[in-house]
Amino acid sequence: MGAKQENGDPEDILPPLEQELSHELDMKVKKYLRGEGADLEVLKDKKLKGQLYTRENLYGTSAKTAAKTEKWLLPSAGGYLEAEGIEKTWRIKQDTIGSEVDISSAKNQYDIVLPDFGPYTLDFTSSGRYMAAAGRKGHLAVVDMKNMSLIKEIQVRETVRDVVFLHNEMFFAAAQKKYPYIYNRDGVELHCLKEHGAVTRLQFLKNHFLLASINKYGQLRYQDVTMGEMIGNFRTGLGRTDVMQANPFNGVVALGHSGGTVSMWKPTSAVPLVKMLCHPGPITAMAFHPDGHLMATSGKERKIKIWDVRKFEVLQTIRGHAKTLDFSQKGLLAAGTGSFVQIFGDFSGSRNYSRYMGHSIVKGYQIRKVAFRPYEDVLGIGHSMGWSSILIPGSGEPNFDTWLANPFETTKQRREKEIHSLLDKLPPETIMLDPSKIGTVKSAKKKEKPTKKEMEADLETAVEAAKGTAMKKKTKGRNKPSKIAVKKKEIVERAKKPFLDQQMVEEEKVAKKKRKIGEEIALPTALQRFARKKATT
Repeated sequence: MGAKQENGDPEDILPPLEQELSHELDMKVKKYLRGEGADLEVLKDKKLKGQLYTRENLYGTSAKTAAKTEKWLLPSAGGYLEAEGIEKTWRIKQDTIGSEVDISSAKNQYDIVLPDFGPYTLDFTSSGRYMAAAGRKGHLAVVDMKNMSLIKEIQVRETVRDVVFLHNEMFFAAAQKKYPYIYNRDGVELHCLKEHGAVTRLQFLKNHFLLASINKYGQLRYQDVTMGEMIGNFRTGLGRTDVMQANPFNGVVALGHSGGTVSMWKPTSAVPLVKMLCHPGPITAMAFHPDGHLMATSGKERKIKIWDVRKFEVLQTIRGHAKTLDFSQKGLLAAGTGSFVQIFGDFSGSRNYSRYMGHSIVKGYQIRKVAFRPYEDVLGIGHSMGWSSILIPGSGEPNFDTWLANPFETTKQRREKEIHSLLDKLPPETIMLDPSKIGTVKSAKKKEKPTKKEMEADLETAVEAAKGTAMKKKTKGRNKPSKIAVKKKEIVERAKKPFLDQQMVEEEKVAKKKRKIGEEIALPTALQRFARKKATT
């Protein structure tokens, strides 16, 4: 049994299994194609027709390659909670989920109680294999999440405000009471960054190897961790802030301020790239979507707003308060406040977020940080009594690329990856709002309007050139000096004419503008009798 192709050749008869696979690949190809192909038959230019035909073939080939990659190299598919009938997904408890999942996933549900050192803040490596936990009262720990084993813990005996991994799990930075410090995996202090001052938040830009910090005086600093050079040092001028987030798409650092504004910075500019008013009151939390096009902010007025960063406009406003926000790899949004965590999901693909899950920790615990673990359906919660881990189905990317992030990498692979990442390090100048402009041709600037002095200089040059015009020698009687003088005067007037016409046009524009402004200004009723009356014809 088999199926025959449309051309009817016996050689093209496919078995049922291969026919099913071919149909499945065709469906995946349609997902990756850039719309319908262009109708090239109407073109008369053969050269253009050939170029477009080649490009259409290239698009088709790339779509088939992407479809085959998804079919054979990305076998795992992500899934979400599905409710039946009138059941709601946000009413499903963690105990119910834990009883239905496999043993390895159930291990990700736990609570670490450390009441003497909280509240805790968390950070994961890009592969999700390691986690750094920092207690406000000086406790620092690095945990291997795969084996659930403690690698190292130290007590620095002073306030720790934030912690962040650098390019891999071998180094991490901690924002302590006076200065930020860099430690290695074994807890050995490597550097004390005194130039940064008393830092409140840290962010690491892994593609540029830049450590960004904001201190309690509102100073933003960028430091290159490879050479130790200070790349940027700017005063924001908007006061103290502890809300800071880096956009993973373009490397721009965003700060949330007490006036309700969000400012976006890059290390090569002393002024913010964008300053947008997001909330009427102080901003409490901020997060960026992994694709870099969405931003979530939370304000004291108990509203969470979803922004389109490309157009700087609000897409959705959600009622609720959040002290911490975080996006997962698949686009789920976690919002934590008090002792309750809410997860919102965009399941329709229309950028419209709705309630997906909820979780309450022990009453009285105060949540400080929520962070999704990469490549796992796990949400880490740092709170006043330690940290917790819960299962959020559909939050993590099910397939990982070992060239980007490998949770199972060996020591040799880690070393090679570190060398490759250093060779591929991007300069600070590549950080911009739209990185797709890199490599394109800069458009020509519009011709600026000449100033009055420049116009006068051009007029004098044209007059001098007209006066120096050599006159043609004519026959006797037609070469009188009076005729030559008249001729030269006509040439000078002709040279002046374009400049005088342009000057008259400018004067008319100014007069018209003044007249329009005068008409718009209406006198008060008491002074209208003194106004000059228009002449009637």
